[in-house]
Amino acid sequence: MPIKQITDKSEVDERASALISNASAIQAVAAAVEGTLGPKGLDTMLVDRFGEVVVTNAGFTILDHMEVNHPAARMLIHIAKAQHEQIGDGTTTATLMAGTMVKEGLEHILKGVPVTRVVEGIRRGEELALTFLRQRSRQLTGIEDPLIYSVALTAGRGQGDIARHIAVAVGIIGRERLLSPTFRLRDCLLPEKGIQSEILPGVVIGRRRLNKQMPGAQRNALVLGLEDALEPERVEEEALSTEAGFQRSLELRRDFEDVLKKIIGLGVRTIFVERGVSEIAEDLLTGAQVTVIRRISPRELRQAMRHTGGRALKRTALRRSKEEIAPFLGFAQEIWEDEKLGHVRILGGRGEPMATFLLSGATEAVLAERERIAKDAASSVQAALQGGVLPGGGSIELAAARNLLKHRDELNGMASYGLDCVIEALRRPMVQMLTNAGFNPLEKVAQVLSAQSTQESDSLALCCDTGEIADMAERGVWDPALVKVHALQAEVGRQ
Repeated sequence: MPIKQITDKSEVDERASALISNASAIQAVAAAVEGTLGPKGLDTMLVDRFGEVVVTNAGFTILDHMEVNHPAARMLIHIAKAQHEQIGDGTTTATLMAGTMVKEGLEHILKGVPVTRVVEGIRRGEELALTFLRQRSRQLTGIEDPLIYSVALTAGRGQGDIARHIAVAVGIIGRERLLSPTFRLRDCLLPEKGIQSEILPGVVIGRRRLNKQMPGAQRNALVLGLEDALEPERVEEEALSTEAGFQRSLELRRDFEDVLKKIIGLGVRTIFVERGVSEIAEDLLTGAQVTVIRRISPRELRQAMRHTGGRALKRTALRRSKEEIAPFLGFAQEIWEDEKLGHVRILGGRGEPMATFLLSGATEAVLAERERIAKDAASSVQAALQGGVLPGGGSIELAAARNLLKHRDELNGMASYGLDCVIEALRRPMVQMLTNAGFNPLEKVAQVLSAQSTQESDSLALCCDTGEIADMAERGVWDPALVKVHALQAEVGRQ
């Protein structure tokens, strides 16, 4: 990656050259995503060494596709990825704020401010800003709170169909499941080209049934999940050449057939298998009109069993008695294969409520971008339920920066310069959004600051369409509080 130096190295002490190099690398990374921020952010075209093209407005996707060698640049990308993994949104904001903080800190250090004083001020600024953001956060009343749609619409870049479907999915899944640290709403997305977007109250397995002779639909079906292969145990090839080995192979086959008959006798109508299925099993189960779906992913198997209220077993557990196996079986009102789309739908399970968002797109490129947008929106909604919401549009960050100015005189000596770094980082999201919208950020940010102070409102920002002062809360522009809190913690925690 080409790095533009901030200043001429010959004009500074050689000891600062490494710091300049690191800061320049970080700014280069931030510059790659800054143009995508806000409602007027532009798409970015990415072309890899093989000529594959990706057109995206997602900061994380841009960072994920970048090939960088500089250690400081890699560190910043790791920060953004951590933001994406833990929260699922806000990577562009985190990257820009980190780049601004490093740039401002470098300028102060080159003017003679000790590094320790800058870091001290940054730490104090972080504490004050985080306290401010947490105090201003607004908790959602539940899964029917209208702010859920607002958060989804904001993170979903104004795509109303995505926001509506995510709000419906939230209602199906329920608050308890959404608050679980092991559950991710974005994993419920299933992109499909050439369909109409819809929400299914169940689970979708991206596999077809084993053969066409098996039933394509099962109703009121008991379900068996197997995190193993459905095949008899094998005798070593060398042992098969002996009489004893051959007899042992026949015994294992008979035992396996008994296991299959036991499964059929339990009333199992559908079997989900993580690995392969032997011909013996296929023949017997086809004749018994049992539907088998094989080679499904571990994640899909877990989802299917959670929804149906069962538990996946190992192959050896099938030797147990019927009474011992029965509690591990799941149940679903309907299981059927969509032959056109090539997947199996599980609806009306007796276990945990699940929802699958079938997402449409006219072309592969459009579908891929809509999937990225929908995942951001889903992650934002889940984060909002977990940690509340704050006004968007850069308004609350600007209000936090305004609040920090009141505490500047409390810091000892040069530590106040570190506080200034945090102030500039908090101003950056709005500055960049206004720049991307074609406005003069110096003029407009000053107007917003004046309006916030005069009206004593933390939710005022600028409408990127008209350039007028607007209340983000009244316009339904809300962001998850966790996105903003984690972005600030991530960047300051690595100074």
